[in-house]
Amino acid sequence: MTSTPLPGGVFTGPSGTWHSPRWLRARRRAWGQRRVPTAFVFAGGGARGSAQIGMLQALTDRRIVPDAIYGASVGAINAAGFAGEPSAAGVEHMATLWRAITREDVFPQGRFPSPWRFFQQRESVHPNDGVRRIIQSGLRFERLEQSPVHLEVVATSLHDGQTQWFDEGPAEEAILASAALPALLPPVTIDGEAFIDGGVVDNVPIGRAIEQGAQRVFVLLCGPLHYTPHRYRRPAEAVLTAFFIAVHAKFARELSNLPAGVEVVVFTVDTEPVSGYDDFSATDVLITAGRDNAEQVLRFWESGGVGETTRLASRPESEAVLDTRSAAG
Repeated sequence: MTSTPLPGGVFTGPSGTWHSPRWLRARRRAWGQRRVPTAFVFAGGGARGSAQIGMLQALTDRRIVPDAIYGASVGAINAAGFAGEPSAAGVEHMATLWRAITREDVFPQGRFPSPWRFFQQRESVHPNDGVRRIIQSGLRFERLEQSPVHLEVVATSLHDGQTQWFDEGPAEEAILASAALPALLPPVTIDGEAFIDGGVVDNVPIGRAIEQGAQRVFVLLCGPLHYTPHRYRRPAEAVLTAFFIAVHAKFARELSNLPAGVEVVVFTVDTEPVSGYDDFSATDVLITAGRDNAEQVLRFWESGGVGETTRLASRPESEAVLDTRSAAG
């Protein structure tokens, strides 16, 4: 019998035995009663970050709250905004801010066409003043350690290329560093060291959440679960394609090698609508798509589902659970 593909899914670490959806539902109810350490992980994704707002709407509707929040790139901006007011009202405030963003706010065009600025001798194509203002408009605390929910954002060091996690210190600078898209936005210097976008080294930081004790992780992606490279026509597109392949490969490896006792629930959005890095015209479409997907995946999760597919109503319950390792591939 065929099953309907989900644009996301539910993944667990090895348990050593086969369990039915009834057992999984009972396990999740027990977890709910004893408050399983829960994390929200916000992935990078540029202008498509608005999809995460819809996902948060679905989570807050169910009163699912995190004990810790982790963010990379635009996910760091959303993570900080949500951490400051982790409620339905806070999410609606974030949605209002997202709907007001335009290309000129983030990537001002200036006097010279963007292609020409790529070849000029300068630190970046665009200044980061606009991104800083957006961060300021959503922040409700000055220092990361003041966040009502434990918050960490990741950046990439230009000193040694390693990940740098920030969980204390000035919040604005750390978030700005995490969202400093290479070439497009300038590096951010913190304590004498320059940093760029955290998505370069850890775009979907589920490993960090698990290392710190999370047993249940909700992942908010800005794109599909599996990345299918497109044929490129320009050298710059080839570089971006290689970057996305590397980013998705790392996430796929982590998802297929979860430790025992860990459950990861992944929300995604499709590649449509296709848009450029500086195109914010699809914000409402992406918010709606993010919410719809999260609702679908959460219903699957609540029913005891595991893997990337949902069972049909006529399918025997004993056959409903898919092997996570084969689904994660």
